[in-house]
Formats: sequence, C-alpha cells, structure tokens
Amino acid sequence: MQIDEIDVPGAGPYGITEGPDGALWVTLVHSGQIARIAGDITVFDLDPGCGPAVITPGPDGALWFSRLRDDRIGRITPGGTATSYALPDGCGPYGVAAGPDGALWFTEMNAGRIGRITAGGEITEFSLGLDASFPSTLVTGGDGALWVTLNQAHALARVTTTGEVTRFPLPTGNAAPVGIAADAHAVWFAEIGAGQIGRITGGEITEFPLPDRGARPHAVATDGRGGCWFTEWGAGRVGHVTADGEFTHFTLPTPGSEPHGLTVGTDGSVCAALEAGRIARLRA
Repeated sequence: MQIDEIDVPGAGPYGITEGPDGALWVTLVHSGQIARIAGDITVFDLDPGCGPAVITPGPDGALWFSRLRDDRIGRITPGGTATSYALPDGCGPYGVAAGPDGALWFTEMNAGRIGRITAGGEITEFSLGLDASFPSTLVTGGDGALWVTLNQAHALARVTTTGEVTRFPLPTGNAAPVGIAADAHAVWFAEIGAGQIGRITGGEITEFPLPDRGARPHAVATDGRGGCWFTEWGAGRVGHVTADGEFTHFTLPTPGSEPHGLTVGTDGSVCAALEAGRIARLRA
C-alpha cells in the first residue's frame, strides 16, 4: 500500500469526503474553514470559531457539514458559496448524512436528538427517547432507515424517517461507538472505548476486537467488498477489517498524526484527515 501525505493550510483537518465535483472536501475544525483539494488547495473561510466537524455530500449537489461550536448546520456549494442554518442553542450538532428521503439528517449530541433539514432550510427534530445518550454519527442503511451511534448509551439506534426508534445495546460495556457506515448488507461502526470494530446485520451484532485495544478507532468507511476501513486515532494508523474479521494496519508517516475523518474515493483510494495538519491518501 502506497501512502502519501499532503499539508493542508489552516488548522485541524477533521472531516473529509469526496464531493460531487470529484474533489476532496475537508473541514478545518480549529480554524473555522473548509478546504477543497483537487491538485491545488482552496480554503474557504467560515465564521471564526464555528468548529466545522463532519462533512458529507448532500442530496442537492452541495456539501453539508456540522458546525459544532455555534450550533448550526452549514452548506457550501462546489463553487464555495457558504450558508448556514441555526439550531437550538447548546444542542451540539456533529454527524451529518444524506437521508433516504431527499433531506439531510444530523445528530444533536447534547440534546439526545437527531434532526432533518431540507434543501430550503426547514428543520424537524426527533427525540431518541434516552437522556444523555450522546448521539454521535449517523448513516442511511440499506434498509432505508437512519442508523445512529449512541456514544454514552453504548448502543446503536435505528430511526425511520417518521421518527420511530429502535435501540440495539452493544454486547461490550463502555464501547462508546462513534463512527458509522453502511453498505447494502450491513452497518459498520467503531467502538472507540472498547477498541473494537462492530457490524450489525439483521439485528445481529458482531464485534471484532483490535489487536491494539488502545488504538481508539474513530471513523469507518465501507470498502465495497463486504469489509470496512477505519481510523485509529490513538495509534496514528488506518486499518482495514474483512467481513471475516481479518485485520490489516497501516502506520501513517507523520508522528502524532491523529487521524479522524475517513473517506473512500471513487478511484478506490482511502483518504484520512489528520488533525496534525495533513491529509493521508492510501493507494494499492
């Protein structure tokens, strides 16, 4: 596996995704900016201190992202025009994902809710029915529902587009799930507290303990072959696990890199946002 790294202007690369324009889009959580990488790097300024975190392509051809520190959901076009929409004070938006209904969905970590926002900015919120569950990230599953990691409840939640919630407690205590991703057959998630990667299929949960239980797995991305990639935030690595639970690990060149967000490009490359100030690209 070939690993290349590039420096990114600004501070704190955190979320990363491939946009509809084929470029990489990266949130800079500490400097309050968004970077677009397509050979050259363009940096777009947002409101200082807004804390852009997770970013994803939306259903409308724009990129949508959470603004963790000022309780807003942001939107930026491929041309760099940014807007944002206010949420309740202190709700702590974090995860964002395109829903199965043509809207954008997001988590409110501090409020125990998930929300739905249309391209026109109309917001609807849904309680997950559990105080202090700390919903972190979410994804649309192959079953057409939203799947959410409940970090402090050590569980997953399945939520329909009408707000019906089903919870799935994880077998391992203090698992603290964070990242989540889905393919047509399964939902994968990272247990940052337990040092495991998990998978749920048809309501059945399988956990795969990492060789290094202190690696702090954070983000996950499916590989298109039944397995998934993940970042090891505490160990400076990117890992891969097959559907059978076989692990491979790749140490990143930058010491103390702190890999957070992760995306798999249409060309098959795996890209990770390193909070130390770089982007890592892994290619076979």
